[in-house]
Amino acid sequence: MFSSVTDERTIAENRASQHEFPSLFKKRYILLILSVSVLVVVSIASVWSLRSAQPKVPPSAPNQEPQRSGEIRVAGTTEAVRMQAIVAPMLENQQLGSLTITKLAPSGTRVHKGDLLVDFDRQAQMRTFIDKQNDYQELASKAVQEQAKEDIARAKDETEIQTAESELGKAELEMQKVELFSRIDAEIARQKLQEANATLEQLRATFELKSKSAHAAVRLLEIQRDRARQVMEHARANAESMEIKSPIGGVVVLNTIWKQNRRGEVQEGDQVQPGVTFMQVIDPSSMQVRAFVNQEDFLSLHFGDAARIHLDAYPDMVFRGKLVEMAPVARSGDFSQKLHSFAIVFSVDVADPKLMPDLSAAVDVTLTTQVAGAGAFR
Repeated sequence: MFSSVTDERTIAENRASQHEFPSLFKKRYILLILSVSVLVVVSIASVWSLRSAQPKVPPSAPNQEPQRSGEIRVAGTTEAVRMQAIVAPMLENQQLGSLTITKLAPSGTRVHKGDLLVDFDRQAQMRTFIDKQNDYQELASKAVQEQAKEDIARAKDETEIQTAESELGKAELEMQKVELFSRIDAEIARQKLQEANATLEQLRATFELKSKSAHAAVRLLEIQRDRARQVMEHARANAESMEIKSPIGGVVVLNTIWKQNRRGEVQEGDQVQPGVTFMQVIDPSSMQVRAFVNQEDFLSLHFGDAARIHLDAYPDMVFRGKLVEMAPVARSGDFSQKLHSFAIVFSVDVADPKLMPDLSAAVDVTLTTQVAGAGAFR
């Protein structure tokens, strides 16, 4: 009896253990899969975080130094430290639509101070000068003649006045003897005195009017003469301004301007509007790069920061320089009034014939750590 019960219990335990083993194995298998999945996710996250922590280096141009950490890159253009703009002359008292170039120094020409740069057609100015010179000489001659006539008329009138004054004096002397004259002679003496007074007053009045009239005629001729001389001098100055000489020694650079409904460099025979800057004379011995930087990067810059300058036209060349100018006032951005940029200027340490104005450049600025205010705008 007891043994049969024991056997049944043993059989039941064996069956229960057979059912529990597959369930336990399944749980362990699920836990193993979950653990592996967690490890994979953690590994991916670690690799991604390491990649994100590494600094991003922009691709460098061939044969150029890569941008280093602690640097910013700005874009700018080259320009000469010393240069002079050449402007088409503005003519005085003359309305011309355009000026025609007859002689022109080609772009790239090396010139010294005083060398001829450009010569404009001056025929109209010379014609005006010759015409006004003839007018001036004629009016000056007429003014001299009129002045001579006035002097002769004045001398004649003064003589007549002196004669009238003398006659008046004689009449006054005769009146002093009137008591000795008869009644008829006394009356004649009084009439002579009255006539002498009237004649003198009339001569004086006439002399004054004639003098004013003659002076006005001479003055009118003098004004016309002076105006003709002024126009003549303006024409001379205009003719001289048609020849432009170099104010400094350097290299000729022709600007791109609008001419005949298209843009291009001027040539001999082209017409240029007065006041247009069509040429520059630059000193290539000292160049610089002008750039604009955003307001955030501007705060990290300091005077004297070292820079490496790359020219787009010559990618294999790298120039050294430093930050020498920082504009204290920002300008508004092209696309938003809220974005501002500051003008900055970098010097170039060496001179090179390839360094010409208006070349696009990329500048890598090495940032330095300085106390705020020691060279930076804060």
